[in-house]
Amino acid sequence: MSRELDIVVFGATGFTGGLTAHYLAKHAPPELRWGIAGRSAAKLEAVKAKLVAAEPRCAEVAVIEASVDDPASLERMTARTQVLLTTVGPFIDYGEPVVRACIAQGTDYLDSTGEPYFVQQLIGRYGAEARSRNVRLVSACGFDSIPADLGALFTVLALPAGQPIKLSGFLSLEGVFSGGTERSALKAMVPPKDLVPVPPPSAGPGRTVKLELGKLQKRTDLGAWAAPMPTIDGPIVVRSAAGLDRYGPDFRYAHHVLNKSLAALLLGGMFFGMLALLVRIPPLRALFLKLVKPSGVGPSEEQMRKGWFKLRFVGEAGGQTIHTEVAGGDPGYGETSKMLAESALCLALDRAILPARAGVLTTAEAMGERLLERLQRAGLSFRVLPG
Repeated sequence: MSRELDIVVFGATGFTGGLTAHYLAKHAPPELRWGIAGRSAAKLEAVKAKLVAAEPRCAEVAVIEASVDDPASLERMTARTQVLLTTVGPFIDYGEPVVRACIAQGTDYLDSTGEPYFVQQLIGRYGAEARSRNVRLVSACGFDSIPADLGALFTVLALPAGQPIKLSGFLSLEGVFSGGTERSALKAMVPPKDLVPVPPPSAGPGRTVKLELGKLQKRTDLGAWAAPMPTIDGPIVVRSAAGLDRYGPDFRYAHHVLNKSLAALLLGGMFFGMLALLVRIPPLRALFLKLVKPSGVGPSEEQMRKGWFKLRFVGEAGGQTIHTEVAGGDPGYGETSKMLAESALCLALDRAILPARAGVLTTAEAMGERLLERLQRAGLSFRVLPG
């Protein structure tokens, strides 16, 4: 593919997009041709000035005006680049115009969403067309859901091949979230009226995959209580298992959150369960959206320095049980910007050695072990635990 640019970061004036642009400024190879995009030229120039101050070579970074309200601007933007990275959410509101432009221009797409209904819309509305045009649409390339998706892949690769696999994930974390993330989380709890029905992922003849609910349990091996965590992570892992034979003839996955306090787990479950019900009432949803932080406002540098996450996996196959761990710093932003940028670099620069797949893909399906290697070099920890 001959394009002027390798990567464009759409939403670079936002909190997550700005951090992703700064990561590329510091860590991208000198030969990378990239740009930043958004709807305000003045704000983009301000972002570029900061990039140049940090890394003078960023003087060559392209500045592109584009808006989700202007389809022609989206097509001009996507026509210039091999890979379009977008952080413009909530994606259920603003994601589809960008996807349509990428498909029309034959441009690979990746995003930072954690919204399951948006991913369902992509599969139902755009999966077949993206496959026919050889376009990769890769969602959930940040904290949602790379630690779960590539952590599961890492664990599967450490287990015996050709055997049924039972895998459980257990997440613990500390972090502060931005207004955009809070807004997207509220939106993600409400299915759109025009939601496209999509069947569960099929692994093909002779193979089965299943997402299990998990259960409230005390895990003495992890030193904490575990409760089911019904986020986008579980469905992403199961989609990867359906698409990749290495996950064995029968694959089961359950996703959990960890807390040393049973009371905290129960209160948290009650709070989010009640919120999920209340947010479906339009007046209350409008009220909650007014109460969250404004988009673009995120945690301070000090808060991000204190952030961390650990995702432990317990995998069983062929009579063998192993424990693995994915760990990193600030989950929502410090590590998310790293994951997004490395995913974009992988799609743009490692194209010749990536699997020949297209359509709506998970990170494990689209980039798999190559992205895993990139993230390990970038400082994310993937390890098999002793004993």
